[in-house]
Amino acid sequence: MTAPKSEGRSQAIAAAIILVTAGIVLYFMPAIVLALGSYSPYLAAGVGACLILAFFVVFWLRARYQRRRGK
Repeated sequence: MTAPKSEGRSQAIAAAIILVTAGIVLYFMPAIVLALGSYSPYLAAGVGACLILAFFVVFWLRARYQRRRGK
């Protein structure tokens, strides 16, 4: 069993990795959406919506995993 201090640090590192990854994706999202928009505006809107939704889905899945582990 891990110590509570180590556990909190691990959770903070995981959250930081998720936020940095999301930040990188969101930084490049306008370029991705504009490139896809020249092909199909509906595809660009769908990909943009999926990228934003993915940010929340990751945290939702992580919260479910934490609840199952009893934390």
